[in-house]
Amino acid sequence: VLSLTGCTAKDTSATAQAGTVNVTSTTTECRLSTTSAASGNVVFDVRNEGSAVTEFYLLAEDGLKIVGEVENIGPGISRKLIVTAAPGLYLTACKPNMVGAGIRAAFEVTDSGADLTPTGEFADQLSKATDQYAAYVRDQSDQLLTKTAGFVAAYRSGDDETARATYAPTRMHWERIEPVAESFGDLDPKLDLREADLESGQAWTGWHRIEKDLWPPTDGYVKMTAAKRTSVADQLLSDTKVLHSRVAKLDFTPSQLGNGAKELLDEVATGKVTGEEEIWSRTDLWDFQANVDGARIAFEVLEPVVVAKDPALATTLTARFATVQALLDSHRVNDGFTLYQNLSPTEIKTLADAVNALSEPLSKLTAAVVL
Repeated sequence: VLSLTGCTAKDTSATAQAGTVNVTSTTTECRLSTTSAASGNVVFDVRNEGSAVTEFYLLAEDGLKIVGEVENIGPGISRKLIVTAAPGLYLTACKPNMVGAGIRAAFEVTDSGADLTPTGEFADQLSKATDQYAAYVRDQSDQLLTKTAGFVAAYRSGDDETARATYAPTRMHWERIEPVAESFGDLDPKLDLREADLESGQAWTGWHRIEKDLWPPTDGYVKMTAAKRTSVADQLLSDTKVLHSRVAKLDFTPSQLGNGAKELLDEVATGKVTGEEEIWSRTDLWDFQANVDGARIAFEVLEPVVVAKDPALATTLTARFATVQALLDSHRVNDGFTLYQNLSPTEIKTLADAVNALSEPLSKLTAAVVL
């Protein structure tokens, strides 16, 4: 299941077509207006009445797989999460300060008898869109696995020059499908956890563990031994193979495409623009480009439906994607990008402003195609 993110309904009447669950998040509570909803489109209307930034998640019954999420909800702010939910048992979670397991509770989706596949005038177009996106995700997963094998081979052998050169281009395939990868709660921490997000006693593996070893800080850091390199590299490849096998079995819904696009822009706004993602390699702009690529593809496969149902939104999204891409292109160097520390504060702010300008209309994409 693709990880989903917050989405604003296009109007009150559209929201009324879906079951609405009001969620109040504080620093100590996660209060829901109901603990069940009928299958189909479900809207979680999340308001943060606490003093810290919070997140809201809809999780599968195992508590690991992310069915839907809305991030970075500031105090006093409300955001909506729209999901197309199948019957079954789930968990909800509010996560004050965006850390830990969150405040969890059981949630049930009862069987409404509704057909969850696209129906009506745009059914064929939406079915084609999900098929196209599934093919895109599988292709990116294939390339990620192939290039990770090459990266791992170079790193294990001690060929740091080749490993550094292939690090960012390989990770772009991960970043383009990041919401899909993040939906697997057991795999994402193994593959993409940053050092700053480690919990006490948690093992650190994955891309950023190797990143630090390839671009070691000058604070007395001791590079990994050959044996440790082999262990971490083999784990990265093994976990990537598991991801690849899971992705091959996935199907998608239109709401997952729209919400996934918004989540990718949130990734840019919260991790890439701030420079928090690649703190040693400084290859944040490669990640930035990949997140924008993934969001754009999701929009483009849905675009025929958006043009028919909300042509103004389609026009706005096309123009704002072009603005963000033009800014990224201005920082290109050969086949890649300038390192992040080479950007001035003004250039970073310009990028951030363009991302925020795109993020706002993109938050309306899911409602435009499913409500």
